[in-house]
Amino acid sequence: MITLNVNGKRMQTDADPDTPLLWVLRDHLYMTGTKYGCGMALCGACTVHLNGEPARSCSTTVGAAAKRQITTIEGIGATKEGKAVQEAWIANDVPQCGYCQSGQIMSAAALLAKVKRPTDAEVEAAMSGNVCRCGTYNRIRAAIRAAARNVK
Repeated sequence: MITLNVNGKRMQTDADPDTPLLWVLRDHLYMTGTKYGCGMALCGACTVHLNGEPARSCSTTVGAAAKRQITTIEGIGATKEGKAVQEAWIANDVPQCGYCQSGQIMSAAALLAKVKRPTDAEVEAAMSGNVCRCGTYNRIRAAIRAAARNVK
């Protein structure tokens, strides 16, 4: 049995330690906000936080995540940065299809937790691993700038 700390709660799974964290979150713990995109850590749809750092859950094993604090899209709103990002996403009407948005929000919240007023270059660097097939990049950047102004 593997014990995980997910969004501040202890949870257990009998998954093999080599199972990708993504599948444990979705199939064992029924937390479906984290999305499967490419399965190769290239698109960012599966982004979660491990000890506050963005990580691709499709390529992180549950065994490697077991001793770390895991935050998913279901729990990011409990942080001041996550709450500000989620509010800015709504205010800026960011999602089109919405599939990549949980990963986008997780990356943006991680950025704002480290850099309170990021430059455009810092935003681009932090978000460069997140793909939006609908092309809402301008709205994503605008929402991040708005969230940075509103983090309380």
